[in-house]
Amino acid sequence: MANFRRIGLLTRLHHLEVVETLNHLAALLSRAGWPLVVEASAAEQMEPGDYTVADRETMAKNVDLVIVVGGDGSMLSAARDMLHYNVPLLGVNRGRLGFLTDIRPDELEDRVSRVLAGEYVVSDRFLLNVDVFRDQTCIGDGLALNDVVLHPGKSVRMIEFELYIDRQFVYSQRSDGLIVSTPTGSTAYALSAGGPILHPRLDAIVMVPMNPHTLTSRPLAVAGDSVVEIRVGQRNELHPLVTSDGQRDILIEPGDRIVIRKESQTLRLIHPVDHNFYSICRSKLGWGSRLDSGEHIER
Repeated sequence: MANFRRIGLLTRLHHLEVVETLNHLAALLSRAGWPLVVEASAAEQMEPGDYTVADRETMAKNVDLVIVVGGDGSMLSAARDMLHYNVPLLGVNRGRLGFLTDIRPDELEDRVSRVLAGEYVVSDRFLLNVDVFRDQTCIGDGLALNDVVLHPGKSVRMIEFELYIDRQFVYSQRSDGLIVSTPTGSTAYALSAGGPILHPRLDAIVMVPMNPHTLTSRPLAVAGDSVVEIRVGQRNELHPLVTSDGQRDILIEPGDRIVIRKESQTLRLIHPVDHNFYSICRSKLGWGSRLDSGEHIER
């Protein structure tokens, strides 16, 4: 128990199966003698137990590891809330895809116990910081582990904007918007829009146009320390939105500037020792498995 001293439990979901896993995990950790802090909203759904109840901020200040039970959305939410407290996160998947929450409920006891015994690997992930400026005033900001998205909301009209990288003009575009993604987010919305898959260790930002009004507009990857600026055209008749990780919207006016850059603080994700990015891609994306020896490929 030298690596972690106190464990936090949280979720964003309150489905029956999530609560069952939380109860199982709390009982498991308590039997093993781990001091446990449970997020207040999660504790309301759980059975009484040997744990302390706290809000997220208090939890972040008093634990050495947070175990997130849920889907990738729960992990994204926890990442933003826990980032500046430098608390590592471990995910137990009770959602759909689970790129970030890689422990299955049926392997809970073995894998969590081994992680807490020191058998784990750490993956550092960077987030994006977004600021929206109207004239010279910042009217909104946000953090995103996956992506920052400019989109038209409920409107079906295209958005006119200009893209700048490190203050250099790149292009003007009419499209349904733009996805600005981290390597972590490259397997999320950006992938659905035709973007490339980036390995999580890459120090890069990728921009993926959404249904651009030109056949030559393609995803663009730039260095991770680049400053991405989107200038929304003055002639836009709609009021688009900027969304961070699909969970917070900022209403945009014509002429606004959206400035996106890497957040200085990195997030630490904890994985079991056999964590393998390519294996996860095969499992989640349906990639072909290894051919049997002696099997030939027809050409």
